[in-house]
Amino acid sequence: MEQAERMQNLGSAMFTILDEMRRDLSAQGKSVINLSIGSPDQPPAEHIMHALLKSAENPAHYGYTLSRGIPAFLESVAQWYARRFGVELDPGTEVLPLLGSQDGLAHICLCFVNPGDLVLVPDPGYPIYSAGPALAGGILHHLPLLAANNFLPDYGALDPETARRAKVMILNYPSNPVTAVATEAFFRETVAFAQKYDIVVCHDIAYSELSFDGYRPLSFLSVPGAKEVGVEFHSLSKTYNMAGCRLGFVVGNAKIIEIFASLKSNIDYGGFLPVQHAGIAALNGSQNYVRQTAMVYQRRRDRFISTVEKAGWRITPPKATMFIWAPVPQAYRSFEFVQKLLSETGVLVVPGDAFGPSGEGYVRIALVAEDTLLDTAASRIAGFFKKHGLTT
Repeated sequence: MEQAERMQNLGSAMFTILDEMRRDLSAQGKSVINLSIGSPDQPPAEHIMHALLKSAENPAHYGYTLSRGIPAFLESVAQWYARRFGVELDPGTEVLPLLGSQDGLAHICLCFVNPGDLVLVPDPGYPIYSAGPALAGGILHHLPLLAANNFLPDYGALDPETARRAKVMILNYPSNPVTAVATEAFFRETVAFAQKYDIVVCHDIAYSELSFDGYRPLSFLSVPGAKEVGVEFHSLSKTYNMAGCRLGFVVGNAKIIEIFASLKSNIDYGGFLPVQHAGIAALNGSQNYVRQTAMVYQRRRDRFISTVEKAGWRITPPKATMFIWAPVPQAYRSFEFVQKLLSETGVLVVPGDAFGPSGEGYVRIALVAEDTLLDTAASRIAGFFKKHGLTT
Protein backbone atom coordinates (compact mmCIF):
# COMPACT_ATOMS: atom_id res chain seq x y z
CA MET A 1 0.00 0.00 0.00
CA GLU A 2 1.71 3.18 -1.20
CA GLN A 3 0.56 6.64 -0.18
CA ALA A 4 0.19 9.45 -2.68
CA GLU A 5 3.21 11.67 -3.21
CA ARG A 6 1.32 14.71 -1.86
CA MET A 7 1.24 13.04 1.56
CA GLN A 8 5.03 13.30 1.79
CA ASN A 9 4.77 17.08 1.91
CA LEU A 10 2.19 17.25 4.71
CA GLY A 11 2.83 18.18 8.29
CA SER A 12 5.95 18.34 10.36
CA ALA A 13 7.27 15.09 11.80
CA MET A 14 8.48 17.24 14.69
CA PHE A 15 5.04 17.37 16.32
CA THR A 16 4.86 13.56 16.29
CA ILE A 17 8.34 13.39 17.79
CA LEU A 18 7.39 15.85 20.53
CA ASP A 19 4.31 13.85 21.46
CA GLU A 20 6.35 10.66 21.63
CA MET A 21 8.85 12.42 23.90
CA ARG A 22 5.99 13.59 26.14
CA ARG A 23 4.44 10.10 26.34
CA ASP A 24 7.79 8.44 27.06
CA LEU A 25 8.50 10.81 29.94
CA SER A 26 4.99 10.42 31.33
CA ALA A 27 5.32 6.63 31.16
CA GLN A 28 8.38 6.95 33.41
CA GLY A 29 6.14 8.57 36.02
CA LYS A 30 7.57 12.06 35.55
CA SER A 31 5.43 15.18 35.69
CA VAL A 32 5.09 16.79 32.24
CA ILE A 33 3.72 20.28 31.68
CA ASN A 34 2.74 20.45 28.01
CA LEU A 35 3.07 23.98 26.63
CA SER A 36 3.42 22.84 23.03
CA ILE A 37 -0.20 22.83 21.86
CA GLY A 38 -2.19 26.03 21.28
CA SER A 39 -5.59 24.78 22.36
CA PRO A 40 -7.66 27.21 24.51
CA ASP A 41 -8.03 25.96 28.07
CA GLN A 42 -10.97 28.23 28.99
CA PRO A 43 -14.69 27.61 28.28
CA PRO A 44 -16.94 29.81 26.16
CA ALA A 45 -19.07 32.46 27.82
CA GLU A 46 -22.31 31.21 29.37
CA HIS A 47 -24.54 32.95 26.81
CA ILE A 48 -22.73 31.10 24.01
CA MET A 49 -23.15 27.70 25.66
CA HIS A 50 -26.79 28.51 26.42
CA ALA A 51 -27.48 29.30 22.75
CA LEU A 52 -25.82 26.03 21.70
CA LEU A 53 -27.78 23.97 24.20
CA LYS A 54 -31.10 25.62 23.38
CA SER A 55 -30.64 25.04 19.65
CA ALA A 56 -29.43 21.47 20.16
CA GLU A 57 -32.67 20.66 22.00
CA ASN A 58 -34.66 21.34 18.82
CA PRO A 59 -35.11 18.06 16.87
CA ALA A 60 -35.45 20.04 13.63
CA HIS A 61 -31.85 21.28 13.87
CA TYR A 62 -30.12 18.00 13.00
CA GLY A 63 -30.43 18.03 9.23
CA TYR A 64 -27.93 19.15 6.61
CA THR A 65 -27.20 22.86 6.32
CA LEU A 66 -26.02 24.71 3.23
CA SER A 67 -22.29 25.34 2.94
CA ARG A 68 -23.04 29.05 2.39
CA GLY A 69 -24.34 29.25 5.97
CA ILE A 70 -27.59 30.54 7.40
CA PRO A 71 -28.37 34.23 6.69
CA ALA A 72 -28.39 35.18 10.38
CA PHE A 73 -24.81 33.98 10.81
CA LEU A 74 -23.63 35.79 7.66
CA GLU A 75 -25.28 38.98 8.90
CA SER A 76 -23.66 38.58 12.30
CA VAL A 77 -20.21 38.27 10.74
CA ALA A 78 -20.75 41.38 8.59
CA GLN A 79 -22.01 43.39 11.57
CA TRP A 80 -19.11 42.23 13.76
CA TYR A 81 -16.57 43.27 11.10
CA ALA A 82 -18.20 46.68 10.78
CA ARG A 83 -18.14 47.22 14.56
CA ARG A 84 -14.67 45.83 15.14
CA PHE A 85 -12.71 46.98 12.10
CA GLY A 86 -14.91 49.51 10.29
CA VAL A 87 -14.97 47.17 7.28
CA GLU A 88 -18.25 46.97 5.37
CA LEU A 89 -19.12 43.54 3.98
CA ASP A 90 -22.00 42.27 1.86
CA PRO A 91 -23.16 39.20 3.83
CA GLY A 92 -24.53 37.59 0.67
CA THR A 93 -21.39 37.82 -1.46
CA GLU A 94 -18.42 38.65 0.77
CA VAL A 95 -18.85 36.25 3.71
CA LEU A 96 -18.44 32.46 3.74
CA PRO A 97 -18.63 30.31 6.90
CA LEU A 98 -16.02 27.61 7.44
CA LEU A 99 -15.64 24.53 9.58
CA GLY A 100 -12.91 26.39 11.41
CA SER A 101 -10.42 28.70 9.72
CA GLN A 102 -7.97 25.81 9.27
CA ASP A 103 -10.54 24.15 7.04
CA GLY A 104 -10.56 27.21 4.81
CA LEU A 105 -6.78 27.65 4.79
CA ALA A 106 -6.41 23.98 3.85
CA HIS A 107 -8.66 24.34 0.81
CA ILE A 108 -8.27 27.88 -0.56
CA CYS A 109 -5.26 27.01 -2.74
CA LEU A 110 -7.31 24.33 -4.51
CA CYS A 111 -9.24 27.23 -6.03
CA PHE A 112 -6.29 29.17 -7.46
CA VAL A 113 -3.19 26.98 -7.57
CA ASN A 114 -2.39 24.47 -10.29
CA PRO A 115 0.35 21.86 -9.86
CA GLY A 116 3.67 23.65 -10.15
CA ASP A 117 2.33 27.11 -9.33
CA LEU A 118 4.20 29.13 -6.74
CA VAL A 119 2.74 30.03 -3.32
CA LEU A 120 4.37 32.52 -0.97
CA VAL A 121 4.21 31.33 2.64
CA PRO A 122 5.54 32.80 5.91
CA ASP A 123 8.65 31.20 7.40
CA PRO A 124 8.19 30.40 10.22
CA GLY A 125 4.46 29.86 9.89
CA TYR A 126 1.58 27.74 11.15
CA PRO A 127 1.85 24.32 9.39
CA ILE A 128 -1.43 24.57 7.44
CA TYR A 129 0.02 27.51 5.49
CA SER A 130 2.37 25.04 3.83
CA ALA A 131 0.11 21.97 3.88
CA GLY A 132 -2.74 23.67 2.00
CA PRO A 133 -0.57 24.66 -1.00
CA ALA A 134 1.05 21.21 -0.94
CA LEU A 135 -2.38 19.56 -1.27
CA ALA A 136 -2.97 21.68 -4.37
CA GLY A 137 0.36 20.65 -5.87
CA GLY A 138 1.84 24.11 -5.38
CA ILE A 139 5.51 24.91 -4.92
CA LEU A 140 6.34 26.70 -1.69
CA HIS A 141 8.47 29.81 -1.61
CA HIS A 142 9.30 30.83 1.95
CA LEU A 143 9.13 34.45 3.03
CA PRO A 144 11.64 34.70 5.90
CA LEU A 145 10.24 36.41 9.00
CA LEU A 146 13.28 37.86 10.74
CA ALA A 147 13.67 39.88 13.91
CA ALA A 148 15.61 42.49 11.92
CA ASN A 149 12.41 43.20 9.94
CA ASN A 150 10.05 42.95 12.94
CA PHE A 151 9.06 39.52 11.59
CA LEU A 152 7.45 41.07 8.48
CA PRO A 153 8.26 39.83 4.96
CA ASP A 154 10.72 41.98 3.00
CA TYR A 155 9.06 42.28 -0.41
CA GLY A 156 12.06 44.22 -1.71
CA ALA A 157 14.28 41.19 -1.16
CA LEU A 158 12.02 38.97 -3.28
CA ASP A 159 13.24 38.26 -6.79
CA PRO A 160 10.80 39.90 -9.27
CA GLU A 161 10.63 36.74 -11.38
CA THR A 162 9.61 34.74 -8.30
CA ALA A 163 6.96 37.35 -7.52
CA ARG A 164 5.60 37.13 -11.07
CA ARG A 165 5.26 33.35 -10.75
CA ALA A 166 3.40 33.54 -7.45
CA LYS A 167 -0.36 32.88 -7.51
CA VAL A 168 -1.22 33.09 -3.79
CA MET A 169 0.41 34.63 -0.72
CA ILE A 170 -0.49 33.63 2.84
CA LEU A 171 0.04 36.04 5.74
CA ASN A 172 -0.84 35.92 9.43
CA TYR A 173 -0.88 38.88 11.84
CA PRO A 174 -0.96 38.72 14.83
CA SER A 175 1.28 35.81 14.00
CA ASN A 176 1.51 32.21 15.09
CA PRO A 177 4.22 31.28 16.01
CA VAL A 178 6.29 34.50 16.04
CA THR A 179 3.58 36.63 17.77
CA ALA A 180 4.44 39.64 15.57
CA VAL A 181 1.89 42.28 14.60
CA ALA A 182 1.48 44.19 11.34
CA THR A 183 1.30 47.92 10.71
CA GLU A 184 -1.02 49.79 8.38
CA ALA A 185 2.03 50.73 6.30
CA PHE A 186 2.90 47.06 5.86
CA PHE A 187 -0.64 46.19 4.77
CA ARG A 188 -0.59 49.06 2.27
CA GLU A 189 2.70 47.74 0.91
CA THR A 190 1.12 44.29 0.69
CA VAL A 191 -1.80 45.60 -1.36
CA ALA A 192 0.55 47.38 -3.77
CA PHE A 193 2.71 44.25 -4.08
CA ALA A 194 -0.30 42.00 -4.76
CA GLN A 195 -1.72 44.41 -7.33
CA LYS A 196 1.61 44.65 -9.15
CA TYR A 197 2.06 40.88 -9.45
CA ASP A 198 -1.60 39.75 -9.54
CA ILE A 199 -1.38 37.69 -6.35
CA VAL A 200 -4.32 36.50 -4.22
CA VAL A 201 -3.66 37.48 -0.60
CA CYS A 202 -4.99 35.21 2.15
CA HIS A 203 -4.62 36.83 5.56
CA ASP A 204 -5.26 34.82 8.72
CA ILE A 205 -6.36 37.08 11.60
CA ALA A 206 -7.43 34.39 14.08
CA TYR A 207 -5.69 36.11 17.01
CA SER A 208 -6.97 39.66 16.51
CA GLU A 209 -8.91 39.69 19.80
CA LEU A 210 -6.19 38.20 21.98
CA SER A 211 -4.19 41.43 22.20
CA PHE A 212 -2.58 43.14 25.15
CA ASP A 213 -1.66 46.45 26.75
CA GLY A 214 -4.36 48.35 24.85
CA TYR A 215 -3.10 47.29 21.42
CA ARG A 216 -5.83 46.65 18.82
CA PRO A 217 -4.74 44.70 15.72
CA LEU A 218 -5.76 45.92 12.28
CA SER A 219 -7.73 44.03 9.66
CA PHE A 220 -5.94 43.69 6.33
CA LEU A 221 -9.28 44.54 4.70
CA SER A 222 -9.33 47.93 6.42
CA VAL A 223 -6.59 49.13 4.05
CA PRO A 224 -7.74 50.72 0.76
CA GLY A 225 -7.58 48.26 -2.12
CA ALA A 226 -7.25 45.17 0.08
CA LYS A 227 -10.65 43.82 -0.86
CA GLU A 228 -9.59 43.96 -4.52
CA VAL A 229 -6.74 41.51 -3.97
CA GLY A 230 -7.61 39.26 -1.09
CA VAL A 231 -9.60 37.73 1.71
CA GLU A 232 -9.26 37.39 5.46
CA PHE A 233 -9.78 34.27 7.58
CA HIS A 234 -11.09 34.39 11.12
CA SER A 235 -12.02 31.82 13.71
CA LEU A 236 -14.27 31.65 16.74
CA SER A 237 -11.91 29.09 18.28
CA LYS A 238 -9.54 31.48 20.04
CA THR A 239 -11.67 34.61 20.37
CA TYR A 240 -14.61 32.82 21.97
CA ASN A 241 -12.97 29.58 23.24
CA MET A 242 -15.03 27.52 20.77
CA ALA A 243 -12.19 25.44 19.31
CA GLY A 244 -14.09 22.14 19.38
CA CYS A 245 -17.15 23.65 17.69
CA ARG A 246 -15.24 24.12 14.41
CA LEU A 247 -16.65 27.43 13.23
CA GLY A 248 -14.88 30.19 11.37
CA PHE A 249 -15.32 32.33 8.29
CA VAL A 250 -13.55 33.94 5.36
CA VAL A 251 -14.48 37.44 4.17
CA GLY A 252 -13.44 39.85 1.47
CA ASN A 253 -13.19 39.79 -2.33
CA ALA A 254 -16.54 38.64 -3.75
CA LYS A 255 -15.01 36.78 -6.70
CA ILE A 256 -12.67 34.81 -4.45
CA ILE A 257 -15.58 34.02 -2.11
CA GLU A 258 -17.73 32.87 -5.04
CA ILE A 259 -15.04 30.50 -6.34
CA PHE A 260 -14.31 29.21 -2.85
CA ALA A 261 -18.01 28.65 -2.14
CA SER A 262 -18.25 26.56 -5.30
CA LEU A 263 -15.38 24.37 -4.12
CA LYS A 264 -16.82 24.04 -0.62
CA SER A 265 -20.21 22.97 -1.98
CA ASN A 266 -18.44 19.97 -3.54
CA ILE A 267 -16.53 19.05 -0.39
CA ASP A 268 -18.94 19.30 2.53
CA TYR A 269 -22.11 20.81 3.94
CA GLY A 270 -22.39 23.72 6.34
CA GLY A 271 -21.69 23.60 10.04
CA PHE A 272 -24.05 22.06 12.58
CA LEU A 273 -26.97 24.48 12.98
CA PRO A 274 -26.70 24.77 16.80
CA VAL A 275 -23.02 25.67 16.37
CA GLN A 276 -24.00 28.45 13.94
CA HIS A 277 -26.55 29.68 16.49
CA ALA A 278 -23.81 29.66 19.14
CA GLY A 279 -21.65 31.65 16.72
CA ILE A 280 -24.40 34.23 16.31
CA ALA A 281 -24.67 34.57 20.09
CA ALA A 282 -20.89 34.97 20.31
CA LEU A 283 -20.63 37.66 17.63
CA ASN A 284 -23.74 39.60 18.65
CA GLY A 285 -23.49 39.25 22.41
CA SER A 286 -21.46 41.10 24.99
CA GLN A 287 -17.74 41.15 24.20
CA ASN A 288 -16.76 41.58 27.84
CA TYR A 289 -15.83 37.91 28.08
CA VAL A 290 -13.53 38.30 25.07
CA ARG A 291 -11.67 41.09 26.84
CA GLN A 292 -11.51 39.00 30.01
CA THR A 293 -10.00 36.13 28.03
CA ALA A 294 -7.35 38.44 26.59
CA MET A 295 -6.56 39.70 30.08
CA VAL A 296 -6.04 36.12 31.26
CA TYR A 297 -3.40 35.59 28.59
CA GLN A 298 -1.84 38.97 29.33
CA ARG A 299 -1.57 38.07 33.02
CA ARG A 300 -0.05 34.70 32.17
CA ARG A 301 2.40 36.36 29.76
CA ASP A 302 3.54 38.83 32.40
CA ARG A 303 3.95 36.27 35.20
CA PHE A 304 5.77 33.76 33.03
CA ILE A 305 8.21 36.24 31.49
CA SER A 306 8.86 37.93 34.83
CA THR A 307 9.90 34.63 36.42
CA VAL A 308 12.19 33.39 33.63
CA GLU A 309 13.75 36.82 33.01
CA LYS A 310 15.06 36.90 36.57
CA ALA A 311 16.98 33.74 35.69
CA GLY A 312 18.46 35.19 32.48
CA TRP A 313 15.91 34.31 29.77
CA ARG A 314 15.21 37.66 28.13
CA ILE A 315 12.03 37.62 26.07
CA THR A 316 10.26 40.37 24.17
CA PRO A 317 6.66 40.41 25.50
CA PRO A 318 4.21 39.71 22.67
CA LYS A 319 1.50 42.25 21.85
CA ALA A 320 -0.99 39.52 20.95
CA THR A 321 -1.74 35.77 20.58
CA MET A 322 -1.63 33.02 23.21
CA PHE A 323 2.05 32.32 22.61
CA ILE A 324 5.53 33.46 23.53
CA TRP A 325 8.28 33.37 20.87
CA ALA A 326 11.51 33.08 22.78
CA PRO A 327 15.17 32.94 21.70
CA VAL A 328 17.15 29.92 22.81
CA PRO A 329 20.55 30.31 24.48
CA GLN A 330 23.33 30.54 21.91
CA ALA A 331 24.89 27.29 23.09
CA TYR A 332 21.90 25.32 21.78
CA ARG A 333 20.04 24.50 18.59
CA SER A 334 16.27 24.76 19.01
CA PHE A 335 15.49 21.04 19.15
CA GLU A 336 18.48 20.29 21.37
CA PHE A 337 17.25 22.94 23.80
CA VAL A 338 13.71 21.50 23.79
CA GLN A 339 15.05 18.01 24.48
CA LYS A 340 17.21 19.11 27.38
CA LEU A 341 14.50 21.34 28.84
CA LEU A 342 11.98 18.50 28.75
CA SER A 343 14.32 15.89 30.20
CA GLU A 344 15.43 18.11 33.10
CA THR A 345 12.27 20.09 33.87
CA GLY A 346 9.37 18.16 32.36
CA VAL A 347 8.26 21.29 30.46
CA LEU A 348 7.51 20.70 26.76
CA VAL A 349 7.70 23.54 24.23
CA VAL A 350 8.07 23.56 20.43
CA PRO A 351 11.38 24.15 18.61
CA GLY A 352 11.04 27.10 16.26
CA ASP A 353 12.26 25.23 13.19
CA ALA A 354 9.16 23.00 13.42
CA PHE A 355 7.43 26.00 11.80
CA GLY A 356 10.04 26.56 9.09
CA PRO A 357 13.81 26.92 8.72
CA SER A 358 13.81 30.57 9.80
CA GLY A 359 12.44 29.48 13.15
CA GLU A 360 15.78 28.00 14.16
CA GLY A 361 17.08 29.73 17.26
CA TYR A 362 13.66 30.09 18.89
CA VAL A 363 11.00 28.10 20.74
CA ARG A 364 7.26 28.64 20.95
CA ILE A 365 5.58 28.51 24.36
CA ALA A 366 1.79 28.20 24.58
CA LEU A 367 0.13 30.04 27.49
CA VAL A 368 -2.74 27.56 27.64
CA ALA A 369 -2.44 26.18 31.14
CA GLU A 370 -3.96 27.51 34.34
CA ASP A 371 -1.91 30.06 36.24
CA THR A 372 -0.58 27.73 38.91
CA LEU A 373 0.66 25.24 36.31
CA LEU A 374 2.31 27.98 34.27
CA ASP A 375 3.92 29.33 37.45
CA THR A 376 5.32 25.86 38.11
CA ALA A 377 6.62 25.61 34.55
CA ALA A 378 8.26 29.03 34.74
CA SER A 379 9.88 28.16 38.07
CA ARG A 380 11.25 24.90 36.69
CA ILE A 381 12.65 26.71 33.64
CA ALA A 382 14.19 29.42 35.81
CA GLY A 383 15.93 26.72 37.85
CA PHE A 384 17.18 25.13 34.62
CA PHE A 385 18.69 28.42 33.42
CA LYS A 386 20.36 29.06 36.79
CA LYS A 387 21.72 25.53 37.01
CA HIS A 388 23.44 25.78 33.63
CA GLY A 389 24.30 29.46 33.80
CA LEU A 390 22.27 30.24 30.66
CA THR A 391 21.31 33.67 29.33
CA THR A 392 19.89 35.06 26.09
